[in-house]
Amino acid sequence: MMKKININIDHVATLRNARGGKFPDPLQAAKIIEKTEANGITIHLREDRRHIRDKDVFNIKKNISLPLNFEMAATDEMLEIALKVKPKSVCIVPEKREEVTTEGGLDVIKNSKKLQEITEKLQKNNILVSLFIEPDQRQMLECKKIAVDIVEIHTGKYCNLAEEFGINNEKTIEEFRKIADIAKKSVELDLECHAGHGINFETIIEINKIPEIEILHIGHFAISKAVFLGLEEVVDRLSELVRL
Repeated sequence: MMKKININIDHVATLRNARGGKFPDPLQAAKIIEKTEANGITIHLREDRRHIRDKDVFNIKKNISLPLNFEMAATDEMLEIALKVKPKSVCIVPEKREEVTTEGGLDVIKNSKKLQEITEKLQKNNILVSLFIEPDQRQMLECKKIAVDIVEIHTGKYCNLAEEFGINNEKTIEEFRKIADIAKKSVELDLECHAGHGINFETIIEINKIPEIEILHIGHFAISKAVFLGLEEVVDRLSELVRL
């Protein structure tokens, strides 16, 4: 089964906010992506609103036909917004104000009670729930206990190793095996499996080899590469690579 790709458009908003104006508009990016073979749009409304803002969330949801995946921290404020927006899915991610980007997966075990409460409220409103985790079996088992719909495996460490040492390096290969093993475990537990963070034209080819992963979430690379190639061409190339 060919994998699907979701494009995260947060950093279109980052460019816009750098000048404090209205351009480039994340909605325009979403409209361009709708012309491609991408299967969904992802946006992350951070607590500090450093890129996507509340108005963007509602405007994008109202004006696109592709499924919306809404990334958020496990807070009451974000839960309230998600219940108003009603995206197809919510991915709960860890969030620290001082981080440049998401640095790792959730500690699902430590935060199990809070995550379960949020999951139940979202699911009662027909919103699929995903938890963003490291390739760690203990965290995966806790996701199953909470009864989420999806797990998204954090591929950031693998992609960083591939960039620094190459995909054939021993450390890179070992991290890839962790991702492959945990993806297989997710299917055994009847959890839909996604993956994301740091994926580029090279690493998408490798991650595409893991059959259990259904959707790849790609953001910073896609928007950065689009500066040189154009957004539609970048998404088309990513789509071609998952067809290999």
